[in-house]
Amino acid sequence: MPNLHQPRRHGLTAIGFAVAFVFAASAAFAQQAKPQAKPDIGHFMLPNGLEVVVIPDRRAPVVTHMVWYKVGAADETPGKSGLAHFLEHLLFKGTAKNPAGRFSKEVAAVGGQENAFTSQDYTGYFQRVAREHLKAMMEFEADRMTNLVLTDEQVLPELKVVLEEHNQRVANNPRARLSEQIDAALYLNHPYGRPVIGWRQEIEKLNRAEALAFYKRFYTPNNAVLVIAGDVSTEEIRALAEETYGKVPKVADIAPRLRPQEPLPAAARRLTLADPRVAQPSMHRAYLVPSSSSAKPGESEALEVLAFILGHGNTSRLYRALVEERGLAVGAGGWYSGSALDATQFGVYGSPKPGVELPQLEAGIDAVIDDLVANGVTADEVERATSRLIAESVYAKDNQATMARWYGAALTSGGSVERVQSWPERIRQVKPETVNAVAKTYLDKRRSVTGYLVKEAAPTGDKRS
Repeated sequence: MPNLHQPRRHGLTAIGFAVAFVFAASAAFAQQAKPQAKPDIGHFMLPNGLEVVVIPDRRAPVVTHMVWYKVGAADETPGKSGLAHFLEHLLFKGTAKNPAGRFSKEVAAVGGQENAFTSQDYTGYFQRVAREHLKAMMEFEADRMTNLVLTDEQVLPELKVVLEEHNQRVANNPRARLSEQIDAALYLNHPYGRPVIGWRQEIEKLNRAEALAFYKRFYTPNNAVLVIAGDVSTEEIRALAEETYGKVPKVADIAPRLRPQEPLPAAARRLTLADPRVAQPSMHRAYLVPSSSSAKPGESEALEVLAFILGHGNTSRLYRALVEERGLAVGAGGWYSGSALDATQFGVYGSPKPGVELPQLEAGIDAVIDDLVANGVTADEVERATSRLIAESVYAKDNQATMARWYGAALTSGGSVERVQSWPERIRQVKPETVNAVAKTYLDKRRSVTGYLVKEAAPTGDKRS
């Protein structure tokens, strides 16, 4: 489903790829947004089980070519955290036909872009090139779908690269460390509590044999989704897909993704992370809520609207109350991470103004939430939120890669082409009573973890000036 205000929880890249769906829709357009005709999306399956989605976009002679695998960090064997992300790195090491570096050199030679990403639910690889180079990209990607060759001479140096990435992204980033701790505390039983990049002591022990076993278990056409957006037609892609990916044999049978689920939350949890590098203290809270794939009909859409009303932008309830009216915060907001196979997160956050303590800020956030739960949202708020969300989804369609990511993320985390296409209309149908119902059900502190990020005090006796 289009999820324009999704936070950082899903997604980790091999070489720094980051995507942020930021689209500024005008208020006038938002109010006038009308139902859109369904785009002419192609959708078919090859005999080997590869699912294919084609998104025609004739505005420029370029294409975005993405291969998504239905495997992520939550599918790892316990004790082997980080394996999905490690394998993402290793897939660039080449095959017998295309040795290490050849694929990337070809992309660079034709002026293209490439990258990869890992989340809890999927792993993806993409290239963006002129349309005349699409077949070559498909041949390269089809080759490494089942023909990866790894040696210890390749694997061991890459493990050091991943460990350095851990240093940069997590160990030296207090906010990322807090997010890790909140995730681990929120998920008592589900593997979403493990970091996508892995726990460091487990990353250090990963090896070639484990990476290859994981690859042979999950990298097969019947566990993948090919998404191509750009200056193409479904007929063209069907022929190219059959000529390239169609020759890849199914090498594994894929079992249903049955993961340990969360027990009914019974107690609020709290934690504090102190770090000398913290420049701005902050408070973050995550609630356990259903995702677009696990929610009852209408709940996920209502949570989207609730997150918009409560925490999106400077017209949200949290921002107006805490920043503009009470002067407690320099920033405050909220979000809902709907794209997931299993139970996901609804979050709120704030950073206090100088002189304001975090408990005082938290009390202010609680007051806003308590008022919303007790008195509900208004029909006007829901109308504004749904119009803005739909308008932003329309603007997002101007971005070829964004469209490809919508469909790839949905199809690898329990969704479908039809649900992506129907998302605007389902948002349009959200009513105030549904928003109020999900607020009362899910904004319950027993379902939450609250984290404080604070600057670590200097040790007693520290003589620094």
